[in-house]
Amino acid sequence: MEMHFDQHISRQFNEDLEGIKTEMLEMGGMVARQVADAVDALSNADSQLAEEVLRIEEEIDRREMALDEHATLIIAKRQPAASDLRMVMSVIRIARDLERIGDEASKIAKMAIALTDEGTSPRGYTEIRHLANAVRKMLNDALDAYTRFDVESAMHTLAEDEQVDMDYRTAVRELVTYMMEDPRSISRVINVLWTLRALERIGDHAKNICEQVVYLVEGADIRHGHLRNLKQS
Repeated sequence: MEMHFDQHISRQFNEDLEGIKTEMLEMGGMVARQVADAVDALSNADSQLAEEVLRIEEEIDRREMALDEHATLIIAKRQPAASDLRMVMSVIRIARDLERIGDEASKIAKMAIALTDEGTSPRGYTEIRHLANAVRKMLNDALDAYTRFDVESAMHTLAEDEQVDMDYRTAVRELVTYMMEDPRSISRVINVLWTLRALERIGDHAKNICEQVVYLVEGADIRHGHLRNLKQS
């Protein structure tokens, strides 16, 4: 579906809307890079890269606060309605999800540092790489769907979260069994379990971004399990 946000009499209003969209997508690119670097830091036992991920977290937080302020000013000054208001609200909500993805990436970076300090590569790296690839793809596809206002792509990406959840549960069961068989591995594997949990949460936030694409384009709120209503409409 083609969206039109350039039909206002006020050129400044057009620029305001395009501006917050651009800010949000730039933030999305930074967060996607943060996730990739956090996983690479863990896989390669690169504590220096992990420290860089932690430093970027402050910039992500700053951008989220600035974007929230810019969007709030647009609402106050322009009093947008219909699709314009949905654009502003979707940007605010997605920025919040991106900030939380950044938080999860920072958690992974901290686990990378902890596991590097312990020295021994624990069981579970294969599961981490598999889940990381899946959620990174979800995040990139979700942001791409927003850029193109592509509901079909957003719905497809949203559905991938079910497989991510299944893979997460399977990995957890296997690692818990492994810990029971080898109690000496408990401290290391617990860090892996927390990393997997962070990745699963990133998938949830990518799903939320897809829901905002549907909200923006269709005006339908499919959060909290209301996807069935959209399919029936």
